[in-house]
Amino acid sequence: MFKLSERKTKHLLVFGDSENMCELKDESIHLIVTSPPYYNAPFDYPDLFKSYEEYIEKMRKVIKEIKRVLAQGRIVCVVCDDILIEGKKYPVVSDLTQIFLEEGFIYRDRIIWVKPEGYIRISRRSGVLLQHPYPMYFYPDNLQESILIFQKGKFNYNLIPKNIKEESKVDLEEYLQNKWYLNVWNITNVLPLNNRLEEGIAAFPIEIPYRLIKLFSYVGETVLDPFMGSGTTNKVAMMLGRNSVGYELDKELIDVVKEKLEVDKNYLFEKNYEVEIIIREDAKELRSYLSEKVDKYLKENGKGKSRKFIKR
Repeated sequence: MFKLSERKTKHLLVFGDSENMCELKDESIHLIVTSPPYYNAPFDYPDLFKSYEEYIEKMRKVIKEIKRVLAQGRIVCVVCDDILIEGKKYPVVSDLTQIFLEEGFIYRDRIIWVKPEGYIRISRRSGVLLQHPYPMYFYPDNLQESILIFQKGKFNYNLIPKNIKEESKVDLEEYLQNKWYLNVWNITNVLPLNNRLEEGIAAFPIEIPYRLIKLFSYVGETVLDPFMGSGTTNKVAMMLGRNSVGYELDKELIDVVKEKLEVDKNYLFEKNYEVEIIIREDAKELRSYLSEKVDKYLKENGKGKSRKFIKR
């Protein structure tokens, strides 16, 4: 585990809808690392959106707001994947890419995050080919997600002071040893173990925001996650000496986020970070509702009881 930075940082956590980030000034954010909810994924967000068109329109509104708050030349990293629901595949990756392009972003790159082959969180289709060993029954189990990388215009490297550049240098030994230079990253996902802080939340691994924050931001800058979840991006930003902002619609995640960022923990010495929490009127209670929907889905499909997962 990497060490907590000694740099003093500030973190704003807003429980409310990120299509309105009124707490943020124009071009005040230096990097965005996020993972939006998967469209109506039956094990995570069953029936959260009335239609795929509604989901896409929601993402467009958030992306427009992302463009407003992101500084010129800066980067957006989106962890996402296509979704298969009742035999229909929804092209989330290509549709989100199209929206970013339509909003004027540069498509900088795509990294494939590959999970261990022997691990499937809750298998949707494993064994299908064995049950029906005939052509046309095949659907592969998915062990990868995309990390889409977009840029808002051209970045001016001369704006960064030399001392900040030096303090933010990437560890080349770590970079080479862990093969950050490849466009395929083999990273173990967060396992759905009992008695962990994110129990009931399908959190993405710390290693993903760790690499992206190191590669695309400088110390003292501000990182935003408009779909905060349990606060993984914010926690990593804090540890790396960056400020952070997080938006989360589900106010039932407040206690999890506070524990992850150690908001109420007493220290012998003064903390080197400040956390401000805002709960807006547009925040909702989603966790219990979605867990009940997942349990109902599993029961109806004979798959047992849910682990109550909610995305990241």
